[in-house]
Amino acid sequence: MTPGPAAAGGSPEERLAALGLELPVVTPPLAAYVPAVRTGSYVYTAGQLPLVDGALLMTGKVGADVGVAEAAALARVCALNALAAVASVSGGLSAVVRVVKVTGFVASAPDFTQQAQVVNGASELLLEVFGEAGRHARSAVGMAVLPLDAPVEVELIAQVGDLPRD
Repeated sequence: MTPGPAAAGGSPEERLAALGLELPVVTPPLAAYVPAVRTGSYVYTAGQLPLVDGALLMTGKVGADVGVAEAAALARVCALNALAAVASVSGGLSAVVRVVKVTGFVASAPDFTQQAQVVNGASELLLEVFGEAGRHARSAVGMAVLPLDAPVEVELIAQVGDLPRD
């Protein structure tokens, strides 16, 4: 069970740092889109791949070339990239009121059926960073192939407010 905000303590940025993580630079789009769009109180991210410093961490199909634990770790990287995209249009993670929806796409071998366990990598990070506000609706979908032959891709919708002013 993931601790709530009180148990974890501090802002989302502080909880992220306590996990030994920091928001990456937002990866430039691979095609004709933007990484995130804010409309009203919501931010919608584009699908985020498991990129670190612009490089794809792994390629292949989950259940054939990539194991479930490896793919879940990649989904966590995707979620971190999605959080960077959210922060880039909302003023920071502290503006996030709640994570509303996560969609995880898993490039799956034909007989692979553990998409939900893969996307848990993303979901668990969001719970660690936001506590109960990170609990979200979710879809985990198997795909034949993803961009760049990535094993996993994650997008999310977050409700945001204005950052508190000092």
